[in-house]
Amino acid sequence: MKLMFFGGLGLAVALAIAIAGDSKPVGANQQADVQLPSTPLKFGVFAASFGHDGAFKLEGDRWPTLSGNWKLKGDEIELVTSKAPKGCEGSGRYRVRTDGKRVSFELITDDCMPRRMILNNSAWSPAEEAKVIPARHITTKVSARPPKRPEPGAAGANWPSFRGTQAAGVAERQNLPEHWDGKKGENILWRTTIPGLAHSSPVVWGRRIFVTSAVSSDTKASFRPGLYGDGDASQDRSPQRWMIYALDKRTGKILWERVAHEGAPIEKRHIKSTYANSTPVTDGRVVVAWFGSQGVVAYDVNGRLLWKADMGRINLGAYDIPTYEWGPASSPIIWNNLVILQCDTQDDSFLLALDAGTGKQVWKTERDELPSWGTPTVAMTSTGPELVTNASNYIRGYDPRTGKELWRLGRSSKITAPTPLFADDKFVIASGRAPERPIFVVKAGSRGDLTLSDGKTASEAVVWSRTG
Repeated sequence: MKLMFFGGLGLAVALAIAIAGDSKPVGANQQADVQLPSTPLKFGVFAASFGHDGAFKLEGDRWPTLSGNWKLKGDEIELVTSKAPKGCEGSGRYRVRTDGKRVSFELITDDCMPRRMILNNSAWSPAEEAKVIPARHITTKVSARPPKRPEPGAAGANWPSFRGTQAAGVAERQNLPEHWDGKKGENILWRTTIPGLAHSSPVVWGRRIFVTSAVSSDTKASFRPGLYGDGDASQDRSPQRWMIYALDKRTGKILWERVAHEGAPIEKRHIKSTYANSTPVTDGRVVVAWFGSQGVVAYDVNGRLLWKADMGRINLGAYDIPTYEWGPASSPIIWNNLVILQCDTQDDSFLLALDAGTGKQVWKTERDELPSWGTPTVAMTSTGPELVTNASNYIRGYDPRTGKELWRLGRSSKITAPTPLFADDKFVIASGRAPERPIFVVKAGSRGDLTLSDGKTASEAVVWSRTG
């Protein structure tokens, strides 16, 4: 005898039907209807409800609300949206799995992009259930001691990190040509082929240039450039070699190359992205590269391995959709012998400072944040050093010596990638993501919650701002 529960039938009624023989056994070609819980569900920033009356509702912060009707046939659910954004007039079908409390969805067919983005491969839990986040363990293996002094190099000739010194993006009096042509070789000193795929930038110290790359074992591996709205992850999960190269700045000759890590990627990457997005950083003694879940690795400028830090799996999903892994892009910076990393993930966001010489943890500050991709900036202000991070929930200022939060500013956009800039004792923080497209100018030395109230564009701490 098989017991099945349909709709609101209680145990006694189900038993009576089964015993009376009115319920037919489920055969090989029959599938019992999945029973969706009628209690509210959550997934990331989203809330959902599937009522016994056949009505459903999906909503999330700054996402269009989707509501309509649902019906089940076996383990297949059909959703018909009555109040729908453009392109969502048709129905969507998904495979459903549930243990009675938690529900997961797998796409069958759905032309509605927001509905498909939210539901496909999603795992929903009861709204009142607290999320359990495993403790993150950061371990470091030290191989050698770094040199005591940096390699000589004129400050104006060095470009030590992403966007240069203090992320200014400025190098004055370089006497650069006004035009050049890579194909014809016009005003090109040298050209060197670097294997693999990388979105990271080169950094320069003295006569050396340092670059990173990820070399896939799939010879057809690529990324998809262009302006389009898809947020899919790349299908390239083939074994990779994460590389660091040192080149002679005068000739382009490769001075040394090192395999920082080898194996299958632990996380996915965006289809527009690569497995080497983060720019390395150097202080003339050490060269540090961050390869996401594959770890942080440091060499001296001559290619001698110094240390490697394992941070565990770094899940940088698509801001508020946990199933869309996009991979990391924030780059490490070095300040006062500290390697500082901004690591905002789907589970446990944090700032981390490692000793540049040993890789040992100096401080770690937890953050309530969505995934972000901006590189932090440290600047010497009139009131002392400040570390500024760009992120979705809050733009924040910290004391880089301790990781203590100094100020925070809300009302940014959902996707944040730009690096904060510093000039004239002010920080400029922007994000081009619609609909907010915010830009804020914040005075150095500000303290507390600087979030502007409705209708305000400036304050004592915020010099000016623009949105929309």
